[in-house]
Amino acid sequence: MTPREPVTPRQPVPAPPSPPSTRGRVVLALAMTLLVVGVAGYAFRDRIPAALLPAKHAAPAPTPTVAESPAAPAATPAPAAAPSGPDRVRGVAVTVVAAASRTVVERLPVTGTLVPREEIQVGPEIDGYRVVEILAEEGDRVEKGQVLARLSRDMLDTVLAQNTANGARANAAIAQQKAQLEQARAQQVEAQAAVERARTLIKTGATSQEVLDQRERAVRVTVAQVAAAQEAVTAAEAEAAQTRAVRDEIEVRLAHTEIRAPEAGVISARTIRIGAIVLSANTEPLFRIVKNGAMDLDADVPESTLARIRTGMGVRVTPAGFDEPVAGTVRLVGAKVDAGTRLARVAVALPSDPRLKPGAYARGVIEIARRDGVAVPLSAVQFSPDGTFVLVVKDEIIEQRPVTTGLQGDGFVEIASGLASGEQVVARAGGFLRGGDRVTPVPAPDAATPAPRGGA
Repeated sequence: MTPREPVTPRQPVPAPPSPPSTRGRVVLALAMTLLVVGVAGYAFRDRIPAALLPAKHAAPAPTPTVAESPAAPAATPAPAAAPSGPDRVRGVAVTVVAAASRTVVERLPVTGTLVPREEIQVGPEIDGYRVVEILAEEGDRVEKGQVLARLSRDMLDTVLAQNTANGARANAAIAQQKAQLEQARAQQVEAQAAVERARTLIKTGATSQEVLDQRERAVRVTVAQVAAAQEAVTAAEAEAAQTRAVRDEIEVRLAHTEIRAPEAGVISARTIRIGAIVLSANTEPLFRIVKNGAMDLDADVPESTLARIRTGMGVRVTPAGFDEPVAGTVRLVGAKVDAGTRLARVAVALPSDPRLKPGAYARGVIEIARRDGVAVPLSAVQFSPDGTFVLVVKDEIIEQRPVTTGLQGDGFVEIASGLASGEQVVARAGGFLRGGDRVTPVPAPDAATPAPRGGA
């Protein structure tokens, strides 16, 4: 018979843990609550009033002595002093600045292009002549009347020589006609004398009437000859005058072969070339001259500030490539606003400087206004539909105070009314502060050294 294997007893299966009872959950919640309250109390122990502290933190009551009589009236307890030191309730720390007197300058930044204040276009005054010499280049400073280029004058020199010969011939003709006039006048005098002798002789019968008539006709002939000679002299003189006029015209044309600068200035462009035939019909000038080298900044300003800009206002202009700005003044304020861009033109006069080039980019700052007064940082002022206000800190209590503002510039706002110099205001006013809130003021790093009056 086969032996049977021993039977192993089964291990009992453990039952799943039962969920905690309601009582256990309540105890756990109370323990967690006590832990959180304890941690919070320790963290904010400096802000808990003394009256709320446990009895061990309160001052012990005095123990009555034997000398005190039970029947004696009890002393009136002194009022509790305000908490100080670590027992004092402290508010949120905020940065404050003092309103101070300073110079507030309101400025308007602008950008634009450098343009000549007045550009002179130099062109030819005679046509059909070849350029033979150029004496000026772009960038050269020239004086009034300086020769910039020369045109060929060979043809004009030939015409001038011909005119000189014509003038000499005209002068000779005048001399010849004057000689003939003198001869005619002499003949007239002689004929007149012969008439007088014949009239004397005819009275004595020594001559006849025929002789007298003949001599009177001779007088009339000489009178006509004198008149003709005078007209010939006049004609010769007129021809000589015409020759001189032609000569003057030739000399003017010769002078125009030298192209000169009509005004002093700086040459900004040159299109003339050696060998080219100049024609006045060409639209492009031979030279462009910036009169006296004067340059302007042609800038655009928004229409909202146009009414505040006046001629003579100071402008600091920094052209492209300049390390330091140059001082300019508003010379011209545009008379109209562009309907598309809503911008107006302002011309800023700049000092003469050879580094200023037409067409260069430049930026500027127009000083619109400057005034001395009480000012605070721009971040300390709040703007709302109900008005403008600042948050004044007095005895660690916030006071919301309405103010009237003036100029703005360099991060400061002028306070026209509502705030006195020296009063502390919240440096960065925010919506989390309200009037009556207790705060702990912390002076700003630069609050102890306000900007002096007169600083820009």
